[in-house]
Amino acid sequence: MTLWWLSYPLLGAFVGFIAGLFGVGGGLTLVPLLFMLYSAQDFPLAHVMHLALGTSMATIVLTSISSMRTHHAHGAVRWDIVRSMAPGLVLGTLGGSLVASGLPTRPLAMMFAIIVYIAAAQMVADFKPKPSRALPGPFGVFLAGAIIGIVSSVVSAGGGFMSIPFMVWSNISIHKAVGTSSALGLPIALAGVIGYIFSGWGAAGLPPYSLGYVYLPGFVGIVALSFLTAPLGARLAHKLPVKQLKRAFGVFLALMATKMVSTLFG
Repeated sequence: MTLWWLSYPLLGAFVGFIAGLFGVGGGLTLVPLLFMLYSAQDFPLAHVMHLALGTSMATIVLTSISSMRTHHAHGAVRWDIVRSMAPGLVLGTLGGSLVASGLPTRPLAMMFAIIVYIAAAQMVADFKPKPSRALPGPFGVFLAGAIIGIVSSVVSAGGGFMSIPFMVWSNISIHKAVGTSSALGLPIALAGVIGYIFSGWGAAGLPPYSLGYVYLPGFVGIVALSFLTAPLGARLAHKLPVKQLKRAFGVFLALMATKMVSTLFG
């Protein structure tokens, strides 16, 4: 075991807590940090972004299950929305991950940074929906799921940065939006990790212990603690002023994206 492997459980504890607190899969936070860790370990530049995305997506599978169970216990998951949106999420995420895996590292990293900046701006702005707005019909929810899935696969996130604003815009309460988002992260993660494993299978120059674009030491180390800390964040979400926290988290995301870009081009 290398000393680098010891950093992954600490990273997992932090990301799991964030995932439970904000109803996001943790990828928006995890990908920039994994990118910097993998770069420091001199992983091939051609694969470092793809490995960060694939590993992050794999961790979301377990993190979303843990967070989802806690939010469900609080009655905060709208399962009717999950059932309507899941098919679009799966198709969009699977297709998006296959496309993203074929992009070079620098353009892919810039796409990630731009999407993170948009997500951060949404969180800081905290827009208010009109009282008359409601969820669109079944096709509209399916289409929204497909779009969220495509974008989520590019940034390896559970989709909360898009699904939560979408639900709040449709006058779903913030706590139910966060809880439902945690459940929506599971189909996104399952489809995404399949896509990143498949597209990275047999790629030349991958570091040892890689399963496609999933770096197994990073995955195991992160989920070892993220699975435990996600319920803590989810429980805290029902006690704290989430609006103020989201604004602070949006600023943090923007700083992480900026650091990642400066590392890439520095």
